[in-house]
Amino acid sequence: MSEMKKAVQFAETGNPPDVVEVVNMETADVGPGDVLIDVEAAAINPSHLLTLSGAYGVQPDLPAVPGAEGAGIVTAVGDGVTNVKPGDRVMIPPYSGTWRQQVMVKAENVLVVFPEHGDPIQLAMLMANPPTAWLLLKTVVDLEPGDWVIQNAGNSAVGQYVMQLAKIYGFKTVNVMRREGLDELVSKSGGDVCVVDGPDLGDRVKEATGGADIKLAIDAVAGESTQHLADCLADGGEIANYGLLSKKPCQLWPDDIIFREIGITGVWLTLWLRKYSTVEERKAVYDELAGFIADGRMHAEVEATYPLADIKQAVAHAMEGGRSGKVIILPNDAA
Repeated sequence: MSEMKKAVQFAETGNPPDVVEVVNMETADVGPGDVLIDVEAAAINPSHLLTLSGAYGVQPDLPAVPGAEGAGIVTAVGDGVTNVKPGDRVMIPPYSGTWRQQVMVKAENVLVVFPEHGDPIQLAMLMANPPTAWLLLKTVVDLEPGDWVIQNAGNSAVGQYVMQLAKIYGFKTVNVMRREGLDELVSKSGGDVCVVDGPDLGDRVKEATGGADIKLAIDAVAGESTQHLADCLADGGEIANYGLLSKKPCQLWPDDIIFREIGITGVWLTLWLRKYSTVEERKAVYDELAGFIADGRMHAEVEATYPLADIKQAVAHAMEGGRSGKVIILPNDAA
């Protein structure tokens, strides 16, 4: 029998804390092929904030429940479901609207059953950032153990995962920051070099790496920072852009494009999920990353957790600059 559960909803876009509201929402009866999941934890990501403000590239029909990733416990399954059972902890399929106490999904979309020993808060962050780090490291340039990679926004969640995953795969990382004081975070994440961005970045990175040929630069900032990364690359190197924290277009000198053959590639996880990967490929990647997270080899710093009732405070917190970690929603926490 269906019952009422709490959910976050937004009926219009605008300033994110102003547009989110907690509402009562009826959960439908479990039908054939359905899986009912109690949501344990769901992250607040920059893409969610952009969606609430109306600035994301793909917007849902309104009203909508925000949240594109999370971890939860299966509480019931419909007829014909064989891939999961009640009691399993699973990755909630993308775009299910995870900022709610309970969600119904189709069993065919449940790709990952988590290891029993994993932390649900860490596993709740599996869907977006860890595979983005994997895509950046594994699909743009062919890297071998010992190769160097440079990235900006190294203190971001994706940046931390890039460092951790690079260490697992045997790559070395230069991690470019926009402020001082993040050496300890880089060391803790398995990074090799921490530097602050600037117009002389190329010279400082060359000195720090002993003149290593760097084939891949990962750019989350854009603007003039794109050019700074290019200054660090070997001829023929590639820039993988996946963000615009500067809110400016990528800047790159034609000399670098023409004479040094520096390329730039866009990386968007959603495109890979929808167009460039098979179900088997997606499952293999997520299973590998879930194992790394459950074993503690990959993790993201968490600054705060909030119950659903405090969603406005949670969203406002997630919008603050200078945070030391992610903001997580615990929908079934009554605190």
